[in-house]
Amino acid sequence: MGETVAVLGAGGKMGFRVARKLRDAGFDLRAVDTAEAGRERLRGAGIEPQERDAALRGAQVIVLAIPDQAIGAVAREVVPGMDPGSMLLILDAAAPYAGALPERADVTYFVGHPCHPPLYAHDLTDPDQRRDVHGGVAPQSIVCALMQGPEEHYAIGAAVCEAMWSPVVRTHRVTLEQLAILEPGLSEMVAMAFIDAMTQALDECVERYGIDRQAAFDFLIGHINVETSMWFGFTPKVPSDAALRLMRFAQGVVLAPGWREALSPKVVREASELIANG
Repeated sequence: MGETVAVLGAGGKMGFRVARKLRDAGFDLRAVDTAEAGRERLRGAGIEPQERDAALRGAQVIVLAIPDQAIGAVAREVVPGMDPGSMLLILDAAAPYAGALPERADVTYFVGHPCHPPLYAHDLTDPDQRRDVHGGVAPQSIVCALMQGPEEHYAIGAAVCEAMWSPVVRTHRVTLEQLAILEPGLSEMVAMAFIDAMTQALDECVERYGIDRQAAFDFLIGHINVETSMWFGFTPKVPSDAALRLMRFAQGVVLAPGWREALSPKVVREASELIANG
């Protein structure tokens, strides 16, 4: 198992990247896309798209590179026809964690997601790698979860994920719930919300207080750089006592009480259901 991989949505934004990687890694790729633009994109890369039924017939791994809201409906169409012992691989934890996958005990459900290239990768000298924030050019880590299926299938799913998101430096094994806590919890509900608040604060400096945008931007980005470096251990954590006092004071102003509940399984499941159901 693990040689024949069908990718649904292979001409899309994520699907196109992973399809090319799988092809280049030597997998027997079966690329499927219902949109003509996606099919043309595949042909332009030398990948001949296939009709879905033909592509799925006998496929050992089926990758759903499709929007989260479509995963439940597509899985209900695809899973009944899968061969026993074959694998359905999903690229995000939200729909699986929300219970969108149909029950079938004799197939494997596997979930993987890229971490994306790290902010602090000072050892990279290739300009293309240094500019890569999504992955596929610069090295990145990935997280993988065996949702259901025999233990030996973990290595198969991880190998497919490592090929899709290569070059990979670390593969972290987590549970499905832990992966959902990481995304959408940590990455979107916490990190993205905080980053969006910072951009709003930048706008506030410009629009309300008349600070030159470039000056405010340079000031914010520079401080994000040094504070991220200190807080995450890339450089010694040496803020002044006054700065720490102000940080604690400001946390009472800008953070809602109980914000950590954004990472709780209850809230993450609600978020996953929102994602999966649109």
